[in-house]
Amino acid sequence: MKKPVIEFHNYSFKYNSQVEPTLRDLNFTIYEGEKVLIVGPSGSGKSTIGHCINGLVPFSFKGEVTGSLKILGKEAKSLDIFSLSKMVGTVLQDPDGQFIGLTVGEDIAFALENDCTEQQAMHGIVDEVAKMVEMDGYLTSSIHHLSGGQKQRVSLAGVLVDKVGILLFDEPLANLDPATGKYAIELIDRIQKETNTTVVIIEHRLEDVLHCPVDRIIVIDDGRVVADMSPDRLLASKYLEKSYIREPLYVKAAKYAGCEIMEEMKPAHPSTFALDGCRDQLLTWVEAVDIVPSSEKREPILELKDISFSYEPGRETIHDVSFSIEKGEMVSIVGKNGAGKSTLSKIICGFEKLSSGQILFDGHDITHDTIKERSLRIGMVMQNPNHMISKNMIFDEVALGLVIRGVPEEEVKERVETTLKICGLYPFRNWPISALSFGQKKRVTIASILVLEPEVIILDEPTAGQDLRHYTEIMEFLVELNRQGKTIVMITHDMHLMLEYTPRAIVIKGGRKIADDSAAAILTDSRIIQQANLKETSLFELAKRLEIGEPRRFVERFIAYDREVRNIWQ
Repeated sequence: MKKPVIEFHNYSFKYNSQVEPTLRDLNFTIYEGEKVLIVGPSGSGKSTIGHCINGLVPFSFKGEVTGSLKILGKEAKSLDIFSLSKMVGTVLQDPDGQFIGLTVGEDIAFALENDCTEQQAMHGIVDEVAKMVEMDGYLTSSIHHLSGGQKQRVSLAGVLVDKVGILLFDEPLANLDPATGKYAIELIDRIQKETNTTVVIIEHRLEDVLHCPVDRIIVIDDGRVVADMSPDRLLASKYLEKSYIREPLYVKAAKYAGCEIMEEMKPAHPSTFALDGCRDQLLTWVEAVDIVPSSEKREPILELKDISFSYEPGRETIHDVSFSIEKGEMVSIVGKNGAGKSTLSKIICGFEKLSSGQILFDGHDITHDTIKERSLRIGMVMQNPNHMISKNMIFDEVALGLVIRGVPEEEVKERVETTLKICGLYPFRNWPISALSFGQKKRVTIASILVLEPEVIILDEPTAGQDLRHYTEIMEFLVELNRQGKTIVMITHDMHLMLEYTPRAIVIKGGRKIADDSAAAILTDSRIIQQANLKETSLFELAKRLEIGEPRRFVERFIAYDREVRNIWQ
């Protein structure tokens, strides 16, 4: 029998700054060599569980602990954070917050240097671990020149050198493009099998984590364990829906077709999902769904004509990009990390000056307009909320733009409160921003732009770190703005978002536009998927297993039905 390595027994925790406990009477055990996924809505306490396991609670985040938590047989509260760090290696959501060294090799070696490891032995360990995470060719490279996926691999290597018994991943997919996220899950799976390390993953993106098998999924809601079971059993239950956790798309499609999902159907992965009992229902459902034809073309509101840009002479980042966005459109811009998506948004907003080309807004040339002039028409929500926040309190941050523009105080209060309610932040309006999670900070920055009511809103990864309920609230709010005539442009890695909300997607690779088509067309085109580091949707895989001649048609039928069910495009 496998020995327990993490044991929660009647465990509760209350932060000193809060009245109610964040964790309530937890009872579960994780065993040696297991891979366990912890999911739950924002604020459920799942990140706090991670902090308890790695010692940040209660040593850094102070509070009241009751009950017992044992790590590798030792009571956690009797240990210090250094001792726990030798048992639990943590890979953070944002790897930049974890780096110490200037180069890859220096950062991997940091823990070994602290332990006064002999230099020759240190070189051998660093080389071995770097090979394990496929970064052995980058040991002299600057950390700051790496992609998001490479940074995450360096973070992983930095904890592997300690040969820890437990690896803890806090939202490892949050900042990665789809293909890199898929690779990250495969890497975690390979290392877990090679080293028999116990792996705990805390993540919103259930379907993406299930790309590789996990032993159990623990669902946390309101600080309590509401489910602890195998993936197949969980997907056949109602727990995900009750806790606002997104189901895999292929499971959703089967449910739309009227199929009853059962554990013995092995629904945890599209390749194992037994279709025999519901094949006919799925095929009949697909034929019955009506695809609403696209509306007639409207006037363009934003036009990019032959845009080129370089951060340094002789090395172009953006190459002759041209596209137009129509008034009232909702469009995705997608592509791998470093493709130039965020740079394009900065050029549109005037944060970067283009080398050549022209930008038109509503038919007028704004190429030489200032950032302030453009901000009256175009609002930009950056990917990292810390790059936007300048006030200490939530209300003040959201109100800042209105105050600068001289809006009357009563109107400021009314507009800020309305926006905070929509973004799920109203209960925290008088909180300091420092008390918020990364996902909550993201909602604050979205609120600070939405409150200004620009004609075009550009959002860089608007739903990163959001659970399904807050994701849906934000997206439905954006849809409502879109219905009112606002134009929405989203830079995203989220293929669910692209399929569910944006009829059109523009694909960027290496600073060039390589596709401009419907989301369904792009996510069923293997050539574009491979070029742009996207990922085939599980609907595409389901369509192939159903032997549907045109998988794209299946995806389009799903999108049409899904929008009708959610009443998005009425």
